[in-house]
Amino acid sequence: MSLGAVRISVVLAGCLWLMACATDSTNNAPNNSFLTFPSLFRPSAEAEATGSTDTAFPSPDKVMPATLLPSEPNDDLSLAKENFREGNYGLAERYFRKAAEQGPRDAEAWLGLAAAYDRLKRFDLADRAYNEVLRIAGPTPEILNNQGYSFMLRGDFTRAQKILLDARAKDPNNPYIKNNLALLEDSVRARKAVR
Repeated sequence: MSLGAVRISVVLAGCLWLMACATDSTNNAPNNSFLTFPSLFRPSAEAEATGSTDTAFPSPDKVMPATLLPSEPNDDLSLAKENFREGNYGLAERYFRKAAEQGPRDAEAWLGLAAAYDRLKRFDLADRAYNEVLRIAGPTPEILNNQGYSFMLRGDFTRAQKILLDARAKDPNNPYIKNNLALLEDSVRARKAVR
C-alpha cells in the first residue's frame, strides 16, 4: 500500500471515530452551543459500569469540538491528551499550553490546560484557563462540571457545589455531573478534598 493510501486510510478512520464519538451514548447533552463536546475527563469504563464515583475526571479521549477538524496524531493537542491519559500532567500542560497559544480560540485546548493545571495543583493558573474557556464557549455544562471538580480538589466545597448545581441545571441527566455531585457529597461527609 502506498504512503498516500495509508494516510487517506488513517484520515478516514479518524473521521469514522469522530462520527462515533458524536453519537456516543455518553454525550447526552443537548446541542445548544457552537461547541459540543463531552467533558474533557471521562470516568473509566469500570466506573461507568458500576456507577462508581472513584473517577471524576474522564479521559480526554472523546473530546472533539464539532467545529474542529480531526487532530494529527502528533499535533500538540493530541500529544497533550495522550500525556494526560497517561498521568504525565506536566507534559500534558506543556502541550495544552502550546495548543492554546497556537489556537487562542480553541476551547478544547484551554479546557485541557485548566485540567492539567488542576492536576498539578496550580489552581491560580487553572482559574485563568477556566476564565478563558468560559469567555470562548460560555458556561456549558461540561466546562462548569470540570470547574466544579477543580474546586473540589481545592477543598472549596461550597463553591464546588454552586458550580456543579449550575451545571446540573443546564444538563440534569449528565452522568459526569451526577458523579461529581455524589463525589462532592462523599467529600463533604469525610471533610476531605478530592485527591
